[in-house]
Amino acid sequence: MASFDLTRINCQYLDRHLTFPLMEFLCGKEIYNQQELLEYILETVNKTNMIDYTMDTRKRLNLSQEMPEALVQRKAEVLATLKQLQNEVAPIMKATDILKNGESMKDSKTFVSALQKDYNFKVEHLESAYKLAKYLYECGNYQESTSYLYFCLIVMSPNDKNYLNVLWGKLAAEILTLNWNTALEDLTRLRDYIDSANFSTIQALQQRTWLIHWSVLVFFNHPKGRDLIIEMFLYKPLYLNAIQTMCPHIMRYLATAVVINRTRRNALKDLIKVIQQESYTYRDPITEFLECLYVNFDFEGARLKLHECQTVILNDFFIVACLNEFVEDARLMIFETFCRIHQCITISMLADKLNMKPNEAECWIVNLIRNARLNAKIDSKLGHVVMGTQPLSPYQQLVEKIDSLSMRSEHLAGLIERKSKQKQNQESVDSWKYY
Repeated sequence: MASFDLTRINCQYLDRHLTFPLMEFLCGKEIYNQQELLEYILETVNKTNMIDYTMDTRKRLNLSQEMPEALVQRKAEVLATLKQLQNEVAPIMKATDILKNGESMKDSKTFVSALQKDYNFKVEHLESAYKLAKYLYECGNYQESTSYLYFCLIVMSPNDKNYLNVLWGKLAAEILTLNWNTALEDLTRLRDYIDSANFSTIQALQQRTWLIHWSVLVFFNHPKGRDLIIEMFLYKPLYLNAIQTMCPHIMRYLATAVVINRTRRNALKDLIKVIQQESYTYRDPITEFLECLYVNFDFEGARLKLHECQTVILNDFFIVACLNEFVEDARLMIFETFCRIHQCITISMLADKLNMKPNEAECWIVNLIRNARLNAKIDSKLGHVVMGTQPLSPYQQLVEKIDSLSMRSEHLAGLIERKSKQKQNQESVDSWKYY
C-alpha cells in the first residue's frame, strides 16, 4: 500500500498545519511504522507554537509525562509575545465588531473611513493585525485568526506586500476550522488573484500547483466540489497544464471526482485522453481501472483494479469518504459498458465482473431496473439479464449523422488537398524537365 500512498508528495505542497490531519489519519492505518510517524509529527509541530499539541505528541511517544523546562519556558515566551501583539492591536480590536454591521462595511473605502474617523486607525495597526493573525495561526487558534485575517482583507490593498500571504492564510484557517462554504469563497478569490497577478511563468506555475493541492481538501468536502474540481482541473488549461507539468498524481483525485459524479459523464472521454497522455509519468489503480474499462475493454482487469481501488481510497485522506460511492458507481460503469457489448448476460458472470455474490448482483440489478436507470429484465429461472433495445432519439440520430458527415467531409478535404499538392509537384517537375 505504501507504493500508492501520496501523503509524502501531497505534504510538500501543503502548509505545515494542513499536514497534521493527514499524519493523524495515517496513524490510524498500518501503512507505516507508528513510532516513526509520531516522531515526524513531533518534529513538525516543534516548528510551530502549538505547545499543547507538542506535549500531547511527546506523551504518545512515551517521552515524558511532565512538560520539559524548555517547553515551559517556550510556552511563557509564546504567551508573552501573544499579549504584546494583542496590546498593539488593542486600539482597533473593537473595530472588528463593525464588520458585522451590514453590507456597507464590505466596501473597503467605507470601512477604512469609519476606522480612521472612529478609531484613529493608522497603517501601523494593519501591520500589527497581520502579525497577530499569523501568530494566532501558528498557535493553532485558527478560529480567532480568521477574524483578523478577514479584517486585513477588508482593509488591505491588493498591492500590499502581505496581501497574498493573507489570502493563503485565510484559506488555510477556514479549511482547518471546516468552514467549507467560506473556504470555497477564499479559494475562488485566491485563484482569481493568482490568475490576474503579474507573476513570472515559474512563480505562477508554483502558485497554481499549491492551490491545486489545497483545493482538493475543499472540493471533496463541499457539496458543489465534485463539479468544481472537474471544471478547474480538466477544463481550465492553466491548471490542467500545472497538473501535467508539476503534479500528475492529482489525476487520482480528478478521476475519482469523475467516477462519483454521474451528472458529468460527458467529462469521461476528456479524462481518458489526459490519463493516456500522462500514463508514462503517473499510474495508480484508479486511473488504470478507467483505462482497463474504456480503452482496453478488459473487464477482468477492471474487476481486479476495482478491488485495488478500494484499498487505495480507504487509505487516502482526501477521498476516504467517497469509498462506498466510488465502488457503487464503478460497478455501474462496468455494468453499463458490458451491456453495450452483450444483449443477454448470466447473473453469475455479471457477479464475477462486479466482485459481488450472485444473489447480491441480482438484487443490485433489480434496484437499477426499479429506479428506471436500466432498460432490462431478469429471467430468474435461467439466471439471465436480458437487455432491452433502446432506440436513439431523433436528436441523437441527427447528432450522429452530423458527426459522420463532418468526418467524411474532413477526409474528402484532406484527399483533395493531397491530390492538389501532387498535381502541383508534378507540374513543377515537368516544367523543370522542359527547362
